[in-house]
Amino acid sequence: MTRADDSAVRDLAERLVSGDTRALARAISLVENDAPEAQALLSACFPHTGNALRIGVTGAPGAGKSTLVDRLARGWREAQRKVGIIAVDPTSPFTGGAILGDRIRMQERLGDDGLYVRSMATRGALGGLARASADVAQVIEASGKDIVLIETVGVGQDEIDIARLADVTIVVLVPGMGDDVQSLKAGIMEIADIFVINKSDREGADRVEKEIRAMQSFAQTHAEWIPPVVRTVGTSGEGIPALSDAIEQMQQWLMTCGRLESRRKSCWRVRIEEMVRQALLKEARAHGLSAEDLTLFAESVTAKQTNPYTLVPKLVAEVFHDRRRLP
Repeated sequence: MTRADDSAVRDLAERLVSGDTRALARAISLVENDAPEAQALLSACFPHTGNALRIGVTGAPGAGKSTLVDRLARGWREAQRKVGIIAVDPTSPFTGGAILGDRIRMQERLGDDGLYVRSMATRGALGGLARASADVAQVIEASGKDIVLIETVGVGQDEIDIARLADVTIVVLVPGMGDDVQSLKAGIMEIADIFVINKSDREGADRVEKEIRAMQSFAQTHAEWIPPVVRTVGTSGEGIPALSDAIEQMQQWLMTCGRLESRRKSCWRVRIEEMVRQALLKEARAHGLSAEDLTLFAESVTAKQTNPYTLVPKLVAEVFHDRRRLP
């Protein structure tokens, strides 16, 4: 970047950290679009992160996640806590943007300076999150938010990426969605810090709770923390105070014995690996590895003319043969 670009990034970061909502929106757009300034901006934001509690909300489509997120945000705003919301939505096949955006669902709240809502399209990413979700969460944290709520797109039982990003993971279930046990299989069962049975005024809520409690003995990742089961009715607000209390108890548990630090260390271990992978691929493309090259290589490998296990090391060597190891 030029000196002017570097100065512009510093100015944007300073305005963002001071609480400027327009600067926050601009910064998120740069990060989400992987603009040339994005890395410098994230670097400038990083010293101002780590103080917010990140709460992930996941579950099947139609479970009422957005309503719960809205209710939780309302309660925290009444308590004068600053809240940021990342709502990961399906990608429009026509525009590539987010559809069913929470900017529409929560429109009446957008005049509140203490609440920031951002919808993000998955853009083809699996696991319930957009690729830039973690970086966007960092930017929102840097703006001074106390809580960052991350609502996943709702892709089903494989939706476990949120557990690597959130400090507290809430899994939302509802009665009457066919085979309830199916929704409790390994991945989702193991990542839950709190189970929420939403729409609990429906028939079948008792059965869902019994199934959760019966299967909790299989979860091995939470040590002495046993994920509580909270019943809610998001549309009326019933059970939201109990859910807030469960989140508070979870936070207090994390703050003892270095548990929160341990979770975040595990998160950064995975993120750094992913960041290195993305940086290597970006560097390879900068050195001339194009999409057309990859297509030709794929054709050659398919025809058994090239061995992929010798091809890839050669590509890496060609791109990085003159690069020195970082200190």
